[in-house]
Amino acid sequence: MIKVSLISLGCAKNLVDSEIMVGHLHQAGMQVIPEAEKADVVIVNTCSFIDSSKEESIGHILEVHQTRGMTKRRKEQKLIVAGCMAQRFSKDLASSLHDEVDAFIGLDQVTKVAPIIEEIYAKERGKKAAKEAPANFIEGKSTWIPDYDTPRFRLTPKHFAYIKIAEGCNHPCTFCIIPQIRGRHRSRTIESVVKEARQLVKDGVKELNLISQDTTFFGMDTWEQRPNPRTPVDSSRGSALTTLLRELNAIEGDFWIRLLYTHPAHWSDELIRTIAECPKVARYIDIPLQHISDNMLERMQRETSGDYIRDLLKRIRAGIPGIAIRTTFIVGFPGETEADVDELCAFIKETRFERLGVFRYSQEEGTRGAKMPDQIPAKVKEARWHRTMALQKEIAAQVSQAHVGQKLKVLVEEPGVARGEADAPDIDGRVYVPRNLPVSEFAEVTITSYQDYDLLALPKGEKPAEFKVARQAQ
Repeated sequence: MIKVSLISLGCAKNLVDSEIMVGHLHQAGMQVIPEAEKADVVIVNTCSFIDSSKEESIGHILEVHQTRGMTKRRKEQKLIVAGCMAQRFSKDLASSLHDEVDAFIGLDQVTKVAPIIEEIYAKERGKKAAKEAPANFIEGKSTWIPDYDTPRFRLTPKHFAYIKIAEGCNHPCTFCIIPQIRGRHRSRTIESVVKEARQLVKDGVKELNLISQDTTFFGMDTWEQRPNPRTPVDSSRGSALTTLLRELNAIEGDFWIRLLYTHPAHWSDELIRTIAECPKVARYIDIPLQHISDNMLERMQRETSGDYIRDLLKRIRAGIPGIAIRTTFIVGFPGETEADVDELCAFIKETRFERLGVFRYSQEEGTRGAKMPDQIPAKVKEARWHRTMALQKEIAAQVSQAHVGQKLKVLVEEPGVARGEADAPDIDGRVYVPRNLPVSEFAEVTITSYQDYDLLALPKGEKPAEFKVARQAQ
């Protein structure tokens, strides 16, 4: 039996691709193991969103290759490179890593992983070459999308899962390479997503995280006459996402539905009402805004304005009481001025986001932003990053302090560690709880203290003197 180890890098969308590959490996009778040193084949599922992710991917590839000569098993080990970097740089990688890598897998080939491994071994027997990309390899943009019955083996803990409701992106953002890699937006059907969700809940999943490049665009690619993509959605029309959320909310069981990767241009009043009326939809939204300055939004081609964003956030907060808003910003984009950064900092102070991250602009080859004049020096980017993050750290502490004394429903991740509705997996804060609370289950606790982004809590009815938090053990 062939033993395969898979290293998954990058975002949750990439993780779903990894889960699909593992599902097909199991279906083909191959054994998937966590220890790379014991595997016959190692797959590195790469990310190429920004320079640091590409460097991490290359580092893992070279590390696997360099350790292959340590034992007889490792010397005979096969190395496969999959994911966004393989899709984006297939020719370059095949040339530069010809001696290190045995095969490359594009995004549309994740379901073909087992036959590709078999090709590699067939090559050794002299029957046919495997290093050349198979005939179905599509260099450039991806076109494939999973369905509810696509074989998949979840790599997340049993209590939460990611559901990729769409693939690709139609937005023209000048800083982003993703549309060139993953192709145009293509939605799954509502029926497909609901079937997958129903099975996950049946399997004990307590949190469904809906993901795609643009979750709020879900279903809009199927409209015969959809709005101009450069114009914010007409709030009277809503979108298929509202129907999907209502159908997911109707599934029996106690679970959260979490919206990730929403684009501000496609929010509508109907979506706000739907979230407010669906108790299983977490009071949390992820809405990357990237900037607030009209100068920067125009240069980034974000299809929104500062006034539009401010109005949208007011409508969201008014329409969904208790909502926690997560966003991300980019500093150091070409042409950004000190006045732009001042406006951004003032906006952060004014809005008081519950969750916020900041990226230093990465000059990505193949994007329009990379060719723009007025590129910002690295030292200036770094200073702007520190300024915005220091500001958010102060706000985060104030947001956390406001929770002290409140009762909170949490989902226990591991002994002593939980998350609330305002915390998405891996990217947000934690709630430290007693170690005896059941893992993978909901619990109601009372917040007793905080530290920056994290909260400390007691279970309902327990006295502070009886409580020992496991924070120092983490």
